[in-house]
This record gives sequence, structure tokens and C-alpha cells, in this order.
Amino acid sequence: MGKRGLVALKKINRGEKLLLVPPSLSSLQIQDWSSPEVGHVLKQHNVADLPLLATYLISEANLQKSSRWSNYISSLPRQPYSLLYWTRSELDRYLKASQIRLRAIERIADITGTFDDLRRRIFSKHPHLFPKEVFNLVTFRWSFGILLSRLIYLSSMDGKVALVPWADMLNHSCEVETYLNYDKSSQAVVFTTDRAYQSGEQVFISYGKKSNAELLLSYGFVPKEGTNLNDSVELPLSLKISDKCYKQKLKALKKHGLSASSQCYPIQISGWPLELMAYAYLTVSPPSMSKQFEEMAAMASNESIIRKDLRYPEIEEKALQFILDNCESSISKYSKFLKESGSMDLDITSQELQNRGVFLKQLAVDLCISEQKILHRAQYILKRRLRDMRSGELRA
Repeated sequence: MGKRGLVALKKINRGEKLLLVPPSLSSLQIQDWSSPEVGHVLKQHNVADLPLLATYLISEANLQKSSRWSNYISSLPRQPYSLLYWTRSELDRYLKASQIRLRAIERIADITGTFDDLRRRIFSKHPHLFPKEVFNLVTFRWSFGILLSRLIYLSSMDGKVALVPWADMLNHSCEVETYLNYDKSSQAVVFTTDRAYQSGEQVFISYGKKSNAELLLSYGFVPKEGTNLNDSVELPLSLKISDKCYKQKLKALKKHGLSASSQCYPIQISGWPLELMAYAYLTVSPPSMSKQFEEMAAMASNESIIRKDLRYPEIEEKALQFILDNCESSISKYSKFLKESGSMDLDITSQELQNRGVFLKQLAVDLCISEQKILHRAQYILKRRLRDMRSGELRA
């Protein structure tokens, strides 16, 4: 282990089980609080699993060497680069072109709301157990950041999540499909290699099939361009308020939990989902198709199981043009940011802030390049298809 993650000391064959970590060395069971009274109070208030774990981590970190987790906690980063640790001005400055900015703002707001709830219901009523200098928003964001980047989903244990010390320091590779899980035969958390490794090579696991934006959001890194086959970009779509059927379409969307403003769908280099096409159909459909609004909205939310081949030839050209217009609008935002990024932060005099700014900006640039590339590919496909339709080579 170390900065390089896990390195093979000898040849490892494909299919080998590595890192057998027993449940007693993970946070699967956190009955053993170093401060039992703290744990008792939290359980009395039926605190949900994630905030319970976050509070547990803060409590143990405060005990330093007297905690059974001291060696592990001391190895954890104090300020990782996941988007939880970016300031609002940094998010607005560097990620204004990407939809992940809004996801980050929402996540930070959720964590802040969770902390405020715990402070109101529990911390303020037991100040001797939860002193402000220990249990505050700064430490809460830190602990949540650790959990969201290191919690391991154990599918073989009915989806339980746990911190698994040292094992959670394995690095991610987009080319690897193996992941940590609980192995009943070994009675330990393990992972099984899906390829062979030579001595000296770093051994990787997968953090899941996530886009570059999702990896930046939770883990604070962006994979090298072109290496992530699961990469995608969120394309926001909206109804036009000037639409003659706006209220009727809005009602249909709301019924199925969708928004009329900035409803996002993922676009991959290989294409886009049927739900996006259904939303586009609904947006461009004329009043004469009002009887189909409900069906389109249901398909746009993936709730319909009746028709998986949803297609309306009479408005397909308009729907594709609508998607193209939105793609090009997003592309222009990325182009503007990438053009401006070269002159950003030239006014910062603090060396520390300048170094941080350079690093965050590079992460943002890497993300924007990968997302814009996907949009350019979608733009090319859409233009070609529309050209063929309009020239009569492809029927709608």
C-alpha cells in the first residue's frame, strides 16, 4: 500500500482472491463506540446509517490514538479534492459549463441540511457529548466526503455498506471490472482479480460504472481522456414556455416526476437513451397529438413498459433538431469556458491559492474536454441523420 495504492510484490494470476479483511476490521458493525454514550444517544434517535457513520467517524477521529481506528483515520486525507471540498465560487468558476456543478451544489446542500437536523435534534441537546469544536459543519463535510469516496457497497450482504480500512485505498481503473465484496466462504471482504499482474505493477479495482463527472464528484479525479467507456455527459432539456400546450405537457411531466426545466439525460459516445428521445418528442409535439402526451411523458421517465419502440415519424425530424439545438447550446458553453480558462486566476497573488486554482482548473478542463467530445460526437450523428432525412435518403 502507499501512494501508489496496492502494488503486487509477486506475480498475481487472474482469479486470485486478495485482501481478506474480516468484518471485525471494518465498520460493518459499529456497536463498539469508543464513547458508548455517544452511540447510545444516536441510536435512541434512530439516526440513519450514513449520518450515523459520519458522526461515528468524527467521534473516533477526535479520540486520536485512543481510538481503535487511529492508524486508519490518521492515514485519511484531511482535504480531498472531491467536489464536496470545492467552494461555491470554485464550482461556479470552473464548472459552469458542466451539469455536475448543480449535482455538487445539491449534495453539499443535502449534507448541510443533514447536519443542521442533527444539530437541532441531538447535538444542541447534548453539548457535553457533541461539543461544537468537534461536531460542526466542517468536520461533518469531511466525514461525509470520506464516506462517499470510501464506503464499499457489499452486494452479497444485501447491499450493506462499510468502511474497510486499507482496502478502500485501492485505486480505480476504468479497464478493470473487479470490485470489493464480502465472500462467504472466506468470511472476509475480498476482491478477485480479473487479470494477471506482474511483480511491481499496481493492482486496481473498479469504483463502478461511473462517468468522469461522477468520479470527480465523489473521488476528486478525472480519468485520462478516452479511457472511460462508461463516460457520459448530462444534456439538459426544457419545455418552451411559449408552447401552446405548455400546461398540458407540464402536467404530464409532473405526473411522472419529470421537470419542464433542465431535465437532464445522459449522452454517451455510443448514443443517447430512449427516454431522451421521448422527452424531445413531447417537447415538439403539436396540439393535434395531445392524446399522446401522457405516453411520451411516461416513456421519458422510463415508467412505461408498454412500448419500447416509441417512435413518431411525423415529428422525428423536429425532435432530432431539438436535441441538436440543445447539444450545440451546451457545446458553446464548454467552448467558452475552455477559451477563458487560459487567463483564469492570473490575479491570484497567494502561492497556495494559486497552486490550488491551477489544480482545480486542470481537473475542470479535463472534464470539460471529455464531455464536449461526447457532445461533438452526438452533434455529428444528429447532423448526419437530419441531412439524410432532408435529402430523402432516410425516411423519418
